[in-house]
Amino acid sequence: MSNTHSIRSTIHQPPITISPSNNHYSPFTNHHSALRWYALYTRPRHEKAVAEQLERRQIEAFRPLREVLSRWKDRRKLVQLPLFPGYVFVHSDLWRKRDIVSVPGVVFMVGFDGAPAPIPDEQIEAVRQVCLTKLPCDPYPYLTVGRWVRVVRGPLSGLAGILIKKKSKHRLVVSIDILKQSVSVEMDADSAVPLDW
Repeated sequence: MSNTHSIRSTIHQPPITISPSNNHYSPFTNHHSALRWYALYTRPRHEKAVAEQLERRQIEAFRPLREVLSRWKDRRKLVQLPLFPGYVFVHSDLWRKRDIVSVPGVVFMVGFDGAPAPIPDEQIEAVRQVCLTKLPCDPYPYLTVGRWVRVVRGPLSGLAGILIKKKSKHRLVVSIDILKQSVSVEMDADSAVPLDW
């Protein structure tokens, strides 16, 4: 009987998941394997707690955030919300899988065919760069087809993504493919060139 579980989400359903009890990942259990990025699915509203616990275990974690203006009774306040609700990204060797999935709040590692699937470094770095710019950004429906561009000027310089127009403003869309989720960030369309230039 397989230890692989699936989970329903209001956002999406990952293709295949790896449960905390499944430690059979022999093709990847190598103490000398390279550090890679992986996605962890967490219990609702446990992203911060999971990231903090991973850091305490000296495992690098990344919890992308966005700032949202929230109305509080008689005032407004900027609050930080996850860009990928229910997910934390972890940078580690898979030999530390047991340490990772034993963190309270972690439900599973996302993967394919019974093994956690690494996320390309450039996808994580693109999301990290978006967050560092402090430009307005939001979750966006997963997008793979459109006008691909590379940003050549400004705080997003070097990023590649799909250029869209939303409410008279241009936005760059970058994605985490394994999650089938995207993020859009405001940008000046004049600062981008076609990707094949």
